[in-house]
Amino acid sequence: MIKLLNTTKKFTGGEVVTTALNNINLQIEAGEYVAVTGPSGCGKSTLLSILGMLDVPDGGEYWFEGKNVAGWSEAKLSELRRGRIGFIFQSFNLIEELSVDENVELALEYSDVPAKERRERAAHMLDKLGIAHRAKHRPSQLSGGQQQRVAIARALVYKPAVLLADEPTGNLDTAHGEEVMRILQQINEEGTTIVMVTHSPTHAARASRTVGLLDGAIAEVATATAAI
Repeated sequence: MIKLLNTTKKFTGGEVVTTALNNINLQIEAGEYVAVTGPSGCGKSTLLSILGMLDVPDGGEYWFEGKNVAGWSEAKLSELRRGRIGFIFQSFNLIEELSVDENVELALEYSDVPAKERRERAAHMLDKLGIAHRAKHRPSQLSGGQQQRVAIARALVYKPAVLLADEPTGNLDTAHGEEVMRILQQINEEGTTIVMVTHSPTHAARASRTVGLLDGAIAEVATATAAI
């Protein structure tokens, strides 16, 4: 489903060139649950940005569902990304001026989904994640765990094939963090491919495979029972 071949990414600041990703070779099959681990600054978030087509590699190839998308224009990447890739961030990124259900519906705003169906799909997803009773509340009226549930609902409402999660429990306490991890595991068991960046060995152990990065390169790949 996803394949990176000798993928590189560099950032230039003045006269300093930083290699964020250094000849990454990685394959992720449909339905996998992959945890990406490693110290701060090792390239985890850059890797996720490349996978999510929010950024483009400087070299190498990126194959997504049989197409090498490296070098595609932003317009083409945006069209492919919409409806195929969902994102969850540790900061939730909810819009305070909108109610919970409106935040979820927003993910479908620029699609061809009719308004009635948008409302129905948002309501279904909120119900599935146990947050339907908060549908008319503002994000600030929710706990951190509830806000992350809304963010997950928003990411899943258009039924993406791949869910990318960047430290999804980073702003949560232990109990709410475990709650979110259980939800992600359930989503994966239902068939969604998940790639999650995490600093937590415990959370990484829930994945079927762990990819450890160091200095922009893959240092080790392990099963969950031997997570890095």
